Amino acid sequence: MKMLKLAVPVVALGLSVMAMSPVHANYTGPSSVNSGGSVAEILKNPVDDQRVFLKGYLIKKVGNEKYIFSDGTDEIRVEIDYGLFRGQSVDEKTLVELVGEVEKDFLESPEIDVDVLTISPK
Repeated sequence: MKMLKLAVPVVALGLSVMAMSPVHANYTGPSSVNSGGSVAEILKNPVDDQRVFLKGYLIKKVGNEKYIFSDGTDEIRVEIDYGLFRGQSVDEKTLVELVGEVEKDFLESPEIDVDVLTISPK
């Protein structure tokens, strides 16, 4: 009985770790994420709640969970929850991929609310 009491938390811990691990799928079909966009295109015509995929660099931290991101076409403010870094170190030379949505509030510059941050292989 003691062994069973010990086994249940161990199994639960193992399952929760597996559930938290990133899953990399190779889906190549249609998507609602704008993968062909650039920061310059987003700034030219920001659409609130538009899903976007961007690849570039976090060039500066400007506030609590706020960064300036550049993809080489322009710069935009992004909001990234600390948990999305998953303990990985990122600096201005680390190539990252961001998936999120455009936030366009009245009288404010557009920004990207990031849902997924991945360090990109060079």
